[in-house]
Amino acid sequence: MQYSVDKPNYITPAGFGALRAEYEQLFATERPALVETIAWAAGNGDRSENGDYIYGRKRLREIDRRLGWLSRRMKAAKVVDPAQQPDRDRVYFGATVLIIPTDDDSDDAWRRLTIVGDDEAEGNSIGWSAPLARALRGAAVGDLRRVTLPSGEREYEVIEIEYPG
Repeated sequence: MQYSVDKPNYITPAGFGALRAEYEQLFATERPALVETIAWAAGNGDRSENGDYIYGRKRLREIDRRLGWLSRRMKAAKVVDPAQQPDRDRVYFGATVLIIPTDDDSDDAWRRLTIVGDDEAEGNSIGWSAPLARALRGAAVGDLRRVTLPSGEREYEVIEIEYPG
C-alpha cells in the first residue's frame, strides 16, 4: 500500500504508541545488538562465506528500511482520541459500528467494526481509508450505506454507534 506523507495519517493514541514502541525497540535494542554481531563476524576473516556477517547485513538493511517507514508514518501521524469525539450520533474516526447487510437476515451477518487508522487495522477493526469505512463516514443509526467491495456491491444498515469513554 502506498502512503503519502502529505496526507494525514489518522491514528488513535494506542496505535501511535504501538508505532513508537516498535521504533524504539528496533532502534535501541535490536539494531545495536545486530551491529555488534556484524562487527564480531567481520573480525573473523573471510566475509564471503561468513553466515553471521551475510545474514546480519541483510537483517540490518531490513531494520533500517522498517525504521525509515515507521519514522515517515509517525511524522505524518495525526493522533485523534475517539473518546474526545463531540458528535457521538454519527460515524467518525474511532467509532465502533454495528452493521447488518440489508440483503441478509441471518444472525451471523451482523458485523461490529471499529474504524481506526490504516496502520492499526486488524481483526475487527478497519482502516479509515477502507471502502467500507469511507461509506460509513457520517452515517447515523438507521442510515443505509452502499459500498462496492471486491465481491460486488452491498448495502448495510447502521444499527448501533459507540465511542470509547
